[in-house]
Amino acid sequence: MSADGKPEGTRDKETEPVVRDAVSASDTAGRPPRTTRRFPRVTRDTARPEGGGRAAPGDAPAPARQWPILVVLGVVGLGLLVTALDAFRFGTILIGVALLGGAAMRWILPDVGMLAVRSRFTDMVTYGVLGLAIVLLAMMAQPDPWLEIPFLDDTLHFTVRT
Repeated sequence: MSADGKPEGTRDKETEPVVRDAVSASDTAGRPPRTTRRFPRVTRDTARPEGGGRAAPGDAPAPARQWPILVVLGVVGLGLLVTALDAFRFGTILIGVALLGGAAMRWILPDVGMLAVRSRFTDMVTYGVLGLAIVLLAMMAQPDPWLEIPFLDDTLHFTVRT
């Protein structure tokens, strides 16, 4: 029992602040919708990432509203097709270029629809690093690599080779 005669772990409904909404972004008047800093027990909504709005007006057909992600997925699909047709290096470079294009679109365009997953910075870094890594690995693939990095041979000598 607590000092006021109530069982431990219970709360007074009159003194507990009321949480009106789970999202902590301010409304149009600049007031936060929550009256407490405590997280709500049930999450009702999550905020969309910055730039996650439609890439075309709302009256446009559904594919047109999401054209940035469709472009990236289309180029990745083309890269997979080229890879399946026995042109490994060109196909994987195409996949890496698609991710680099996604990073560029995330940087340049104000609204990219479903291409926006996290914050703008995190999306750009993720798409850019993965795209660059895929392109570099495709260029270094054996046999007859297009790109040779001299210190990698010495590094592999001490780690992998006997």
